[in-house]
Amino acid sequence: MVFLFLIQIYEPASPGTRVGYSAPRTLYWGTTGNDVRTVQDKLLRWGYYDGTVDGVYGAATYRAVRRFQQKNGLAVDGVVGPATANALGMPAQAAQAGSNQGINRSADEYLLARCIHGEARGEPYVGKVAVAAVVLNRVRSPQFPNTIAGVIYQPLAFTAVADGQINLTPDKDSLKAARDALNGWDPTYGCLYYWNPATATSKWIWSRKVTLKIGKHWFGI
Repeated sequence: MVFLFLIQIYEPASPGTRVGYSAPRTLYWGTTGNDVRTVQDKLLRWGYYDGTVDGVYGAATYRAVRRFQQKNGLAVDGVVGPATANALGMPAQAAQAGSNQGINRSADEYLLARCIHGEARGEPYVGKVAVAAVVLNRVRSPQFPNTIAGVIYQPLAFTAVADGQINLTPDKDSLKAARDALNGWDPTYGCLYYWNPATATSKWIWSRKVTLKIGKHWFGI
């Protein structure tokens, strides 16, 4: 098991300025950038990754991250979230109080709110909670990854991830809907899937049994 000891050095803030520290952005299959390159470089040097250090989070990086997580006792979901980033030694970033990156709630709750905002913006409130409930039902199901980040960032699982809307700042309704779902409200009664029949392109999704309809979304098992 690999143990990493980190020392964080920072300059003190000016008087009257509150500074928080937020984890690096969540990295998942399809993301690109220097932070992905950093992950690849670390995993290559530690023997988990044998691909090219190109800053593109693809299949090889996904598999390497899962191997690293399994070896180090982390949730194995192939996503570089706060816990995995910390284990990799990726330092927190300073964020001024009041910024969208300030940590005032759990990372899971905020990520779930971002998913709601990206997937169900414009839907009735109960429909927002229902989308969050589907995510949580998948976490509990052996058919899916067992973390919220793993479910949301599972390749091709959510349109909001594919088109980047997952990165929008969630509104108050989305934040409240995330809290309500995490507190146990499931308007879907256990559904694992939802889709908009007007825009769905997957033929497979139509094989799911529809159990209820909320707003523009159909929910099924």
